[in-house]
Amino acid sequence: MSVEKDINSVDGKEPKAGDLRKVTAETYEAELKAAAHGLNKKESLSAYFTILAAGFGLISDGYQNNLMTMSNVIFKKLYPNDYTSIVSTRVSNSLLVGAVLGQIFVGLICDRVGRKVALVSTTLLIVIGATLGTAAHGVHGSAQGLFWFLTIARGITGVGVGGEYPASSTSASEAANETAQRNRGPVFIMVTNFVLSFGGPLAVSVFLIVLSAAGENHLETVWRVCFGIGILLPLTVFFFRLRMLSSKLYRKGAIKRRVPYGLVFKRYWRELIGTCGAWFLYDFVTFPNGVFSGTIISSVIHNGDIKATAEWQLLLGIIALPGVFVGAYLCNRLGRRNTMMLGFSGYLLFGLIIGLAYNKITKIIPLFVIFYGLMQSVGNMGPGDMLGLTSSESYATPIRGTCYGLSAAIGKTGAAVGTQAFTPIQNNLGKQWTFIIAAICGVIGVLITYFCVPDMTGVDLADEDAKFMRYLADNGWEGEIGEDDERGMFTDHHVAEAG
Repeated sequence: MSVEKDINSVDGKEPKAGDLRKVTAETYEAELKAAAHGLNKKESLSAYFTILAAGFGLISDGYQNNLMTMSNVIFKKLYPNDYTSIVSTRVSNSLLVGAVLGQIFVGLICDRVGRKVALVSTTLLIVIGATLGTAAHGVHGSAQGLFWFLTIARGITGVGVGGEYPASSTSASEAANETAQRNRGPVFIMVTNFVLSFGGPLAVSVFLIVLSAAGENHLETVWRVCFGIGILLPLTVFFFRLRMLSSKLYRKGAIKRRVPYGLVFKRYWRELIGTCGAWFLYDFVTFPNGVFSGTIISSVIHNGDIKATAEWQLLLGIIALPGVFVGAYLCNRLGRRNTMMLGFSGYLLFGLIIGLAYNKITKIIPLFVIFYGLMQSVGNMGPGDMLGLTSSESYATPIRGTCYGLSAAIGKTGAAVGTQAFTPIQNNLGKQWTFIIAAICGVIGVLITYFCVPDMTGVDLADEDAKFMRYLADNGWEGEIGEDDERGMFTDHHVAEAG
């Protein structure tokens, strides 16, 4: 810590802008490289817990994302006349609309206010939304009132779920960079996409346990208990998030005022096209296939039995999980970009196999579920693992949350479009076309990834921060950077020398 910082902070008062020490691109780079991986015991412990808390926080996201998979099947049984395809799509899409808003606004809060505020806010929103969803009722027992109540509750939950993406992922990426820089990729994947993917089997397992306990004659109890369990998951990390420390990268490089968004776009436009475009395609394919997979399997099973549907759904979710581990293994060896292209290529392969042979393959349910699961598994291995990782690595710390949130929001927009289009595609073109379109998206995904997604394998996040600050200096930007005792006034070297 510099002498100037000690003098400014000795009386415990917040220094005024005029009292802040002058920081140039050169001094920033030198201080950052010296401090980025030098953690004291408290900072090191906080970094490890930040990584773990991201995992526990995002598992609640995975659970909420997959909660409607079996709930859709239940609502169609309980309300066959009221739960139309329009209502089903509206309830499912409410989480997505909320998630888009959460990803954009919490991404901004993450950078402009702080990581802790963003994480605590998302936790509270998920708890409130899940509580309202569990208690949802229509006026005078109205089914339509129930579904509108659920739409609003799921929308609130969605804002929290969406906000978890930039808040948890940026914090986990920075903490992993501080504690395990060489293995940042695999660590990040295991506490983000693995737990998000595990949310599917977890949601179906909880459903099967509750269904076995309550019985098929008490389906309303089943869905309400499943919704209620979603309240408990985010509470497991709430206390820690109140006490966490921000990463050193953020404490040294945060830009909370006069953010140069024009310069940001000028530097990162290609990366934004890559992460936003690839995420749109991935969620366009994977989200509706997740939400409506229970309905698809139910239509393939001749008697449409709820328990049998759930059991096949659980198998589907388990088959999809190994792809996460393969992606974590390949991300350092093959590289982020190549692994993502390999995953998109899998959409082409399995999408065409299932789509072109749909009428024959659906007559053999185990074979259909295995191929369906393999398509989701290669999606997890490629874009599922790599999109969050590349979005957290491609951008400098001061705007990481904003750019990550924007990329994820465009992805969720793709999910909403895919969910909205899923039923019309099935009804007008045939069910096989949902898989053929997935294959087409795979081809486009390979091209976008190759031309627009950077490969940051092995690159220290501190290096990109230093390059970004030098870029700002070269373009004449000046302003306040850092937070707490790391605050300083960033200026070019001529002003600093004159001062």
